[in-house]
Amino acid sequence: MKIGAHCLEYGRCEFVVWGPRVERLDLELLGPRPRTLPMQKDEHGYWRLIAENVSPESAYRYCLNGDRLRADPASQFQPEGVHGCSRFDSPHSFRWNDASWRGIELDKMVMYELHVGTFTPEGTFEAVIPRLDQLSALGINAIELMPVAQFPGERNWGYDGVYPFAVQNSYGGPDGLKRLVRECHAKGMVVLLDVVYNHLGPEGNYLEEFGPYFTDKYRTPWGKAVNFDGPDSDEVRNFFIENALFWFDRYHIDALRLDAVHGIYDMSAVPFLQELAQRVNVLSRATGRRHCLIAESDLNDTRIIRPPELGGFGIDAQWCDDFHHSIHTLLTGERTGYYEDFGSTEHLVKSLREGFVFSGQYSSYRRRRHGNSTATCPTPRLVVSSQNHDQIGNRLQGERLSSLVSFEALKLAAAAVILSPHIPLFFMGEEYAEETPFLYFVDHSDPQLLEAVRKGRRAEFAAFRWAAEPPDPADPQTFLASTIQWQKRSSGRNKIMLEYYRQLLALRKEFPALSHLSFEHLEAVGFEHARTVLLRRWWRTSHIVALFNFSTDASTVEMPLPVGAWKLVLDSADTTWGGPGSAAQHVVRSGDPITLQPHSAALYKKVRTS
Repeated sequence: MKIGAHCLEYGRCEFVVWGPRVERLDLELLGPRPRTLPMQKDEHGYWRLIAENVSPESAYRYCLNGDRLRADPASQFQPEGVHGCSRFDSPHSFRWNDASWRGIELDKMVMYELHVGTFTPEGTFEAVIPRLDQLSALGINAIELMPVAQFPGERNWGYDGVYPFAVQNSYGGPDGLKRLVRECHAKGMVVLLDVVYNHLGPEGNYLEEFGPYFTDKYRTPWGKAVNFDGPDSDEVRNFFIENALFWFDRYHIDALRLDAVHGIYDMSAVPFLQELAQRVNVLSRATGRRHCLIAESDLNDTRIIRPPELGGFGIDAQWCDDFHHSIHTLLTGERTGYYEDFGSTEHLVKSLREGFVFSGQYSSYRRRRHGNSTATCPTPRLVVSSQNHDQIGNRLQGERLSSLVSFEALKLAAAAVILSPHIPLFFMGEEYAEETPFLYFVDHSDPQLLEAVRKGRRAEFAAFRWAAEPPDPADPQTFLASTIQWQKRSSGRNKIMLEYYRQLLALRKEFPALSHLSFEHLEAVGFEHARTVLLRRWWRTSHIVALFNFSTDASTVEMPLPVGAWKLVLDSADTTWGGPGSAAQHVVRSGDPITLQPHSAALYKKVRTS
């Protein structure tokens, strides 16, 4: 069921809104020809009306039961913010030029997560465009935008959105997003969009006045759960499925990142996530363009990415936090909160081999068994990182890894991510060792709500036992302090780190053993006494070995290499990369000792012999 406002021919427009709780619904058209038109309700609770002589620039709103004025729940644009009137975006008002675009396969993607508001001083879609060429030259081919659905005010991570179909006004609205996507496609880059289907923000959220969008059957960290399996849930599911299809169709988005699907509670025989994946697959077949879904989940449950014939939901990929936690604890020594379960090389080894560290074992942090095995997945696709918006922004001071560890350790973390058998994701600025924090910020207008946010943030940090007070999320300076300093990438160590990332990504693309993602064609071994990990990967005639020394001391180990000669391709400790100088042998054979500098990574390739 199509919902929202849709332009028809000859100046006609159809308005559809689901509102079973509403007894009377009137459409108020504003502008040069203001009118109030009564709508008709069907047996499923949908109100409909086709209005004549409607301009695409017309503002409109709904009057509920004769006394409450509300924006359209499926509004496509809120130029006056979450409490203002709605406008619709004409699908014919923008000229696309990507008819031949077919996207990029998931396992070839190199993802770059960015927050539109803090990626540039302007904080707009338009301002992102001039930076695309430099990202492409680095080796990035997938831009992941944090949520852009309309949220209160002008400062927000995006997870407080309340109009899932509307593009944030302060970022540049619908046309701004379309121009960004068009330019990305022209440069051979896919666009991923973060969407939030587990909750809506508190300010400007009027959905419950229209219908039972939420249920108290389950509780989430944000309050009532979205009603995906209770009475009238068919229409709630339709609302969010239509939203996903809307982003693919109207904005030519290539993939959606589904935020925190562990917050989607659904006991249906065909769960919402499975139905969503089915509908997206139908769209992909119809358009000839592959549209993907990537889930964020802390459940370590491969049911999310298993195909339906194997009892799964059929989502294309999911984030893997275990990989991040393995690297972070090895480098920082932090062992509070969810880091309690990590800290040895065996954790990273398992994440390299399988993705999930916890695949049914007991978790001290959770005080129960956690996860299941990726062995049940034909081709598991996991997105990994050493930094992302959550792992940085949910720290007390929003510290990036660059503020917690040495320059050498940063290079080691980058190598572990890029040389892994997973899909790499970087957080904006990471590629040049940005030190600017990424703090949590909001722009709510209700003082009581702001105080509740402050209190909630303090409670979140309790498990980590951080002593200081978090920066005020409502202070505009908290937002401004999070804007990255792009110019840093042009000089000093920041430039060296940028070139280092570029070289690693070039090697990942050059060597089939690195670009072919498979758990079957790798071996990973940990040497806990030396805090060193060996990763061997192969594909056809391509064969590499990567070594990662997480010790603060130099490490010499005899590596169990296959027969043949192995040539050093890259050592992060080399002076080229601002290091103390490589200690690794340039050519080694099976059983030869290999020496690594503290906090360094080395990459060897097998030399062909006649």
